Amino acid sequence: MIPLATAPTMVAAQPKASATAADPIGDYCSARGGSRPIRKILIANNGMAATKSILSMRQWAYMELGDEKLIEFVAMATPEDLNANAEFIRLADSFVEVPAGGNKNNYANVDLIIKTAVENGVDAVWPGWGHASENPALPRGLDAKGIKFIGPRGPIMYALGDKIAANILAQTAGVPSIPWSGSFGGENDGPLTAELDEECGVDKAIFDKAMVTTLDEALASASRIGYPVMLKASEGGGGKGIRMSANEEELRSNFVQVQNEVPGSPMFMMQLCTQARHLEVQIVGDEHGQAVALNGRDCSTQRRFQKIFEEGPPTSPSPTPSARWRRRPCASPSPLATAVRVPSSTSTRPPPTPSLSSSSTPVCRWSTP
Repeated sequence: MIPLATAPTMVAAQPKASATAADPIGDYCSARGGSRPIRKILIANNGMAATKSILSMRQWAYMELGDEKLIEFVAMATPEDLNANAEFIRLADSFVEVPAGGNKNNYANVDLIIKTAVENGVDAVWPGWGHASENPALPRGLDAKGIKFIGPRGPIMYALGDKIAANILAQTAGVPSIPWSGSFGGENDGPLTAELDEECGVDKAIFDKAMVTTLDEALASASRIGYPVMLKASEGGGGKGIRMSANEEELRSNFVQVQNEVPGSPMFMMQLCTQARHLEVQIVGDEHGQAVALNGRDCSTQRRFQKIFEEGPPTSPSPTPSARWRRRPCASPSPLATAVRVPSSTSTRPPPTPSLSSSSTPVCRWSTP
């Protein structure tokens, strides 16, 4: 670990409080019923994600406790980031050089992150977004070492990262859903419900009921849902493992394509809503079951089922009045976050219609027309 005491824009690290010295963070934590003060954080990310995290947490420390230096930040830095004189390295109190190359060598390397966290004696790890932030092995590994992962617990991340499990949990929490292979909309057709198991996520027997495993099952589901339909691979993402079918002939062809794009992934089917808007709502929650929905964003500008950019706040979906829209989608995802006790900032899309994109993020996804 290399200190940055001479960096021009760096804020010097503060020594840890002794038993007799003032401990603003410890006092703040105790006063609010907390049991784990976080004084030193490893930033397991780079670029804008790392920069924004450090600036935001320093601002919080200043606004809440009157001293932006109370939290110490250790940054992971590749040779490429060092050569570029990356801003997040200059903002951190110290940095640890990690191997160059693809992110599997550094920011997505779970074993390296855990090793770095232990060796530097941090209280918590902030993963940012992308890289290892959605890998359930990271929170599990850190928890075994007594280090806090600033994000969802492993089982929650796994369950909400799977599209089938996420939709089942959303239905269990009372979030509206359109017809799909886990709820056809009839009186005796579901919706499938299940409780989140801390060890294995959603019960396998219930999970399997929502799947379409053969072409015949896909054709049968489509006839009950009604064309057009969207066939999705539960583990797909980045525009892969998702195909729209307007009729049986297209579905026969698309079934094989989805299988080949994401080999071994469970598949499911949803009703396709045309002329839809892709609107997301930001959720923040804690491990005690408290959650609140913040503002939203419009991610409708897409190419090949991938978002190009996001706009926020989103404009009102015509003809629904803006105030009414904000009440409805912002209210719907909150029960899901509360039910699974998501201790992080994450995002979810409001009901009632299915997303036309596929994502690997550990959250349940919806769009609204």
